[in-house]
Amino acid sequence: MPSITGIKSRTVFDSRGAKTIEIDVITDEKFSGRACAPSGASVGKYEAQSFPKNSPEKALDVLKANEIKFIGLDAADPKAVFEVLRSIYSTETYSLVGAAVAYALSLASVQSASKALDTPMFTLLKPHGPYRFPFPLGNILGGGAHAGPGTPDIQEILACPVGVRDISEALEMNFRVHKEVRKVIQANDEDFTYGRGDEGGWAPKADNDQALEIAERAVKNCGFTLGDDMSLGIDFASSTLWDAKAQVYNYKRQQITRDRYKQIDYVNHLIKNYKLIYAEDPVNEEDFEGAAIITKDNKRCLVTGDDMLVTNVMRAKRASEYKACSGAILKVNQAGSLYDAMNFAKECTANGIKLITSHRSGESIDSHLVHIAISTDSKMLKAGIVGGERVAKLNELLRLREYDLIDGMAVL
Repeated sequence: MPSITGIKSRTVFDSRGAKTIEIDVITDEKFSGRACAPSGASVGKYEAQSFPKNSPEKALDVLKANEIKFIGLDAADPKAVFEVLRSIYSTETYSLVGAAVAYALSLASVQSASKALDTPMFTLLKPHGPYRFPFPLGNILGGGAHAGPGTPDIQEILACPVGVRDISEALEMNFRVHKEVRKVIQANDEDFTYGRGDEGGWAPKADNDQALEIAERAVKNCGFTLGDDMSLGIDFASSTLWDAKAQVYNYKRQQITRDRYKQIDYVNHLIKNYKLIYAEDPVNEEDFEGAAIITKDNKRCLVTGDDMLVTNVMRAKRASEYKACSGAILKVNQAGSLYDAMNFAKECTANGIKLITSHRSGESIDSHLVHIAISTDSKMLKAGIVGGERVAKLNELLRLREYDLIDGMAVL
């Protein structure tokens, strides 16, 4: 049993320059694991709270006052860390210490244990195979909360190389499409300044229809067949568009409003017209019935809950009752600790909801997400395409090819 013998913590900065928390966990007095908590720009209202009183410093003060309670725990056991956190901070949202501490402490512990036991993290989280690579799902064009004025209302248009069975080739295909998107934008707008959103997707001056046409053209220019070699996905981030008072989705940048039924029709149209493999948050986070209609109508598309589910077991149970989602985003920091997130993964899997492990718009250079994706049999890894904090995850996929334990790509 790798025993926790020391904890170090500090404030650092994420990829957006926002202050966050990083924690080192030392096991057996010599094996060090490190994790840095990410943050999101598009945040579901049911997410765990990152910091008490929005203060990373306050979170560290509380942690340091209780560090001794974690000494001696089995670092390989996420439940042990979770139980101590809960014994100190009883709120489910981690409001007294912050989900950032729960995230960083639990992930650093497992990484430290993996070093002590000389085995990859994913084997600690899932002792027995099969193990498979998730398909890389990357942001090629962005708008909404991740980009600036004049960009599309739709938050992300994504690429997923569904037609390949080799992880290296899959990554290269995503890189090619991302580069081609810039060329297509530039051909239509000679003043394009190469602006990108938080996650590396190009941020053109375009409406939603133009953005989707750009993405489709880029795929075809690369010589890929849409829907066979390369599929597209959309993160609608519909809760950011929803005007609860007026009961409409307000596409301000395109100056269009859609009521609930028109939104469902619009999503269904885009899924069919662009052969989408993935549709994230197509309706607002409370409309389980609307999501169920879209899911029922689109068997080959992963209709995925992010703001709707927020890596929360109870929200997953509710989605299962409605049959609202065929896919679920797994973001550890939404839940708080790794143990919370793994329970969410089990709940989704038991109900036939496929997992997509995801980064946040504010990220670090950590690569833990890859191990979480493999250990939860995630079908996709939403980790971006370019940017150091994104490529750190993708390169970890390539390193893990050196292990004979991993048997090809996931089955979608």
